[in-house]
Amino acid sequence: MSLESCRIDVWLWRARFAKTRNLAAAMVEQGAIRLTHNGAQSRLDKPSRSVHPGDEVLFAQGGRLIAVRVVRMGERRGPPEEARALYEPLDAPP
Repeated sequence: MSLESCRIDVWLWRARFAKTRNLAAAMVEQGAIRLTHNGAQSRLDKPSRSVHPGDEVLFAQGGRLIAVRVVRMGERRGPPEEARALYEPLDAPP
């Protein structure tokens, strides 16, 4: 697998937005994840969809809207500080 891209369910799990890959996959399958890639936004429907550095991910979690830019893919699900290095927060849209 290339380090330039990663499955969205794996990335959400590594970035600690989901406790398990199954929960991350369920978020995607429920249509809860929007991805902006090369300026085009789409609602993801399959956990196997790829995410790349520079992409923006938008989703609701715990009653809040989370908007982040993907910075790197990561190689594992590490401690929280390692997970935070995978993304940078964006201002949530209105």
